[in-house]
Amino acid sequence: MTYATVKTLNNQTTSFNAVEATTKAIQQLTTDDQLGLLWTLYKNMGRSITPAAPGAARLQFAAGLLEQVQGMSHPLQLQFMRDLVENNNTPETRAYGVLTNNTKLAFWYQLAVLMEDGVVIPVPDYYQLSNAALRVFDDISRLEFGQQITVMRQAVVAMGVDPLA
Repeated sequence: MTYATVKTLNNQTTSFNAVEATTKAIQQLTTDDQLGLLWTLYKNMGRSITPAAPGAARLQFAAGLLEQVQGMSHPLQLQFMRDLVENNNTPETRAYGVLTNNTKLAFWYQLAVLMEDGVVIPVPDYYQLSNAALRVFDDISRLEFGQQITVMRQAVVAMGVDPLA
């Protein structure tokens, strides 16, 4: 009995460490590598994300921000995404900052859908992940699905500016 409990605790600690290490590795990537990695993750995980993001049901809280982004020129859309990653303080990154964690995950999913549809600046067809981003992608792909979602959630939660902080 004790062995099973210790083994469970060790597995939980190992899982936690893997998620934390992978999240930290994402944050150490360049801005554009982080954006490219998010795009690649959404392309590979696709529809699995929305059921895992309960905030998707409350995406109406982000609808205004999504409409703002759609109304921007492609260069400004890219700048907005970079500002989110870099935590630059703008009205749009503050609007993002007040969203709940799950709504932020759902926001990025919707942004990816809009990118795929060409409404938001798409990733060029010739784009390839850097070697550093490929290593992080490989690390993420080795995690269990729940851990992958946790890593993605933690990555997007760290973005933007919380005006209440």
